[in-house]
Amino acid sequence: MTRPRTDLANALFSELLMADQLARNRISRVLPKGMELSHFGVLNLLARAQAEMSPAELARAFHVTRGAMTNTLAKLEWAGYVHIRPDWDDARRKMVAISPAGRAARDAALAAITPLIDQAVHSLGEDRVRQTIPVLRSLRQRFGEGDGG
Repeated sequence: MTRPRTDLANALFSELLMADQLARNRISRVLPKGMELSHFGVLNLLARAQAEMSPAELARAFHVTRGAMTNTLAKLEWAGYVHIRPDWDDARRKMVAISPAGRAARDAALAAITPLIDQAVHSLGEDRVRQTIPVLRSLRQRFGEGDGG
């Protein structure tokens, strides 16, 4: 890899990592009391999927360990945001569904987050954001391939 290309790659990833950190911090501050970003992510996915998912499927979707997902799901279940039941076809598995309280919590979180995101889009300009999304999507897909390469 040539030096200018290495510098470009380093600059890109420095900006991505810093933007990620800053966005997570800002979003975390406006989430409803007691909700973590990981909780919102799971509730949002379940709400959008409109279907039950297994803990393993959720762990894969978020690229986390099953143990980490089990911990998140236990907190969500304790809060009454998800229902966890045995899989009737395979007793070794469980299935997770969003509860009405979870849907309401997700909607409240989305209402709190939306003004931040709208403000960012407005300040950057819709055209620039539209041009950026395919690049970010390609990066996400590339790193989602498993080996990062």
